[in-house]
Amino acid sequence: MSHEIIDFHTHPWIRPEDDICNYRDLPAEGATATFRRDLERCGITRAAGSVIPMGMNQTPEEQLCQLRLSNDYALTVREEVGDFYIPGMMIHPAFVRESCEEIERMHKAGVRLVGELVPYLCGWGQIGYVHEGMDEILALIGEYGMVVSFHSMGAREDEYAMVKNHPGVVFVAAHPGEKPSYLRHLEWLRELPNYHLDLSGTGLFRYGMLAHGVATVGAERFLFGSDYPVCSPGMNVGGVMYEEITDRERELILAGNARRLLGL
Repeated sequence: MSHEIIDFHTHPWIRPEDDICNYRDLPAEGATATFRRDLERCGITRAAGSVIPMGMNQTPEEQLCQLRLSNDYALTVREEVGDFYIPGMMIHPAFVRESCEEIERMHKAGVRLVGELVPYLCGWGQIGYVHEGMDEILALIGEYGMVVSFHSMGAREDEYAMVKNHPGVVFVAAHPGEKPSYLRHLEWLRELPNYHLDLSGTGLFRYGMLAHGVATVGAERFLFGSDYPVCSPGMNVGGVMYEEITDRERELILAGNARRLLGL
């Protein structure tokens, strides 16, 4: 049976240095063509996520430049591949006014996804998710009904606090992690109705992980993600297809939940 597949977690690139794949010589074709071709080969029909310009996060001026550049690049990718790509925008809690201006700009451009937010790559790893600047930014995100995808660093308490403190914002944590982290995610999914989990990165290769999560909290709380080009999208597609869940549950995870959250 064929399925619609929306990859909720990807990182397209414009410049060669922003391709974060660890094992690949750059192809002769354009970056966005490679992005679409690789994902479509796995049966993925649409892809969401943020562009992360690399090597610019040392000074405050560089961090602010990176914030705006990443959002410009995301719009450029959408121009080049059309509706195949669902752009995710970036914010920075040290730049509240500028982040709110970016939210206004990107929302007017039809962007409904924030992130994946990756603090350690974007210069605000020391600030973290619980911060008064972040609170102000998230309040505006909530007003616009946008969805926040954030990098989970082992299901830490600051991640839990951010989601709990902002019940009006929809959050999607990225990466189940190994069993201890995954079980914490499941506890928080049971408690927090605005909390969801994408399946990218570590975790899905452990057989039975997804079926256990579906039995525990329901299929409505999981979204397919690959973390391409860091991880193989084909392996993650296969991981979902092979799990012992129903076709209806599989459809929700592969595309239905992303459609619902993003209003597609």
